[in-house]
This record gives sequence, structure tokens and C-alpha cells, in this order.
Amino acid sequence: RPDGKALSFHRETNPAVKNAGHINPRDFIRSLSDLGVHISLQHAEKALKSMDKNGMITISSKDWSKYPVTEKTDCIPEIILYWKHSTIFDVGENLMVPDEFTMEEKQTGMWWRHLVAGGGAGAVSRTCTAPLDRLKVMMQVYGSRTNNMCIMSGLMQMIKEGGTRSLWRGNGVNIIKIAPESALKFMAYEQIKRLIGNDKETLSILERFVAGSLAGVMAQSAIYPMEVLKTRLALRKSGQYSSISDCAKQILGREGLGAFYKGYIPNMLGIIPYAGIDLAVYETLKNTYLQRNGAHSADPGVLVLLACGTVSSTCGQLASYPLALVRTRMQAQAVTESHKQLTMTGLFRQILQNEGPAGLYRGLAPNFLKVIPAVSISYVVYEHLKTQLGVTSR
Repeated sequence: RPDGKALSFHRETNPAVKNAGHINPRDFIRSLSDLGVHISLQHAEKALKSMDKNGMITISSKDWSKYPVTEKTDCIPEIILYWKHSTIFDVGENLMVPDEFTMEEKQTGMWWRHLVAGGGAGAVSRTCTAPLDRLKVMMQVYGSRTNNMCIMSGLMQMIKEGGTRSLWRGNGVNIIKIAPESALKFMAYEQIKRLIGNDKETLSILERFVAGSLAGVMAQSAIYPMEVLKTRLALRKSGQYSSISDCAKQILGREGLGAFYKGYIPNMLGIIPYAGIDLAVYETLKNTYLQRNGAHSADPGVLVLLACGTVSSTCGQLASYPLALVRTRMQAQAVTESHKQLTMTGLFRQILQNEGPAGLYRGLAPNFLKVIPAVSISYVVYEHLKTQLGVTSR
């Protein structure tokens, strides 16, 4: 057959002619016979002559390497495994569904190299987009109908108050928390997978969502005080805190230990829509691409991966953004003019009454502005670090 399937079958099942370097009419008849197709010697000779003038197809090792025989797979997760390490996108938010690593990667130590590369990429990405991240926090906390802070006015206000360096306030904690959060999430995810009782390397979408969300809750619970510190440092005025530890001491002295868990409930609730929608949209986009283009290529290319990751992350953030805004306001209540401590539902009511539904999306513009550069920077740095660390992907 022209597609090479009968030929490759014959070479594998007929040791006498294996590696002979050519296919003659009798070999051709035998191969077709094994597939249930019977032809005469005359027809075999005619068929071979239509493909090769001397009626005997000569094949070199170079020819074989040009046309590898690929097997069709009906298992979508197996193809997703091929993509998974190219989909670590960091947009400065908490992506709650960790990557899955194969047994081979765990045994060879490749998993920690992937985590280091992902962490390094996240650090560079967050540093580059830190001004937009701080602007988002400022707009979430201080934005209102009377103080309609826009992107340019917000940036100019920050520079006027503390100079250009002030644009990176809070970024130090944002970078420091990447390592413990990634490690805790990975360990928790592995343990939860075992508790689910599934020994497969690849989980179903629902299982990944459950395991990933629970792992995210555990990791976030452990590092949540750093989230509070990040918000307070981003909102601080010049000279208010001398360092991260000084900020922690002042919060502990004035407000007590409970201050480090303000906004904890909306943060945890936000994991469910963020992780669920992000994962569902991402898997749907990949599966749609597979169904339409899978026959031509199993590798979707960088642009397709970036598009899938960006769209899914954007959808996840849209769904969870009101909860993220309420969380930030709860974290910042002690430093705002109003010292009245409101609950999560109280804050929701206050925002809706004073600002309307649009108030729940304050700071959304700078948040989305950073998505494309953050994704691009993260991907480029991740690929570079993978090369430096000697990481190999499936």
C-alpha cells in the first residue's frame, strides 16, 4: 500500500527479509495476503512497476527515517501529556491546577527541573509586569465613582508619590512566594491523586479539577500571610515599612495574627471558578483543535498553545475577579480611610450600593493588559531555562 502500512507490517513479521533493503513482488504479495488482500504475481509486478521502474522498491535507512509510521491514538490525555510542559503560563495569578509528571520524569529528577524553570519564568514575568499588578491593587482598593483612577493617572500618581522604583512595591514578596507555593501545590496534588485511588498518570478533567482545587486550597492556606504582605507592601507610602519583616512586625503588633488571614474566605472561594473555568476552557480549546487539525499534526505550535492558555486564563479571571477584588479590599481595610471592618458579604453589598456591578471589576483593565506580555515573557524564559537545566520534554 502507498501509505507504507502493509510494507512495515511485512518487515516486522517476516524475519527472513527484514533489513533486506528492498521489496520484491513476492514480498509484496505476502504482505497483502497477511492483510487479507490476495493478488496474482502479475498484478503485484504491475503495481510495483507503477511505483518503481525496475519493479523492485529499494529502501534505505534514510527513506525510513523520512516517513516514520505513526499509530493513531484514541486517548486524548496522551496527546495532552505531550503538550503539558509547554503550557506553564504565569499571569501573576494563582493557577490552581498543577502539571502532571510521568513516572519517568519523577524517577530521573526532571520534575524538579520543570518546577525550577517554571518558577524562574514566573519570577521574571512578574517582575516585568509588576507596575501593572500594583496599579491593579491600587484601583481595586482606592478606585470609586469619585476617584475614577485610570491607567495613566494611576501610574503618574504612583511615580509622583514614590518615584519610578515605587512601581515595583510588593513585587519582592510576590516572587518569594512562588517557590513554596509551587512545591506545596505539587506535593499536595500528588497526595490527593493517591487518595482519589487513581494510579493512572493522566487524570480525567473532573479528577484534575478536584485534585488541583484541593491542592490549591492547601498551598494557599500555608502561604496566605504572604498574600496579605504583598497587598500591604503594594499599598504602602514612602518610608512606611523598611522591609518585608518590618511590615510583618507592624501588622502583627497593631492588628494581631488574624490580620494575616483577612480575605481568606473569598480567596478560597475564588479558586473554584478560576481553576474550574480555566481548566475546562483550556481542555475544550485543545480538544477542538485536535478534532479539526489532529490528523495533520500532533504538535499545535507555540501560537496555538499561547492562545489556548491566554483565553482560558482570561475566562477564569473574569469569573473569579469580584472575589479577588473583595479579598484585596479585606486585606487592605486597616490602611484605608474607613476603619470599619466589613465581612465579605458586607463588602459585596457596599460595593454594589455605592458603585454598582461595575465596581466589582475595578482594576480589570491593567490586569488584562499584563496577560499577553506576562504569557509571552514566561514562555520565552521557561524555554530558555529548560535548555540551561537540560530538561527534556515528551
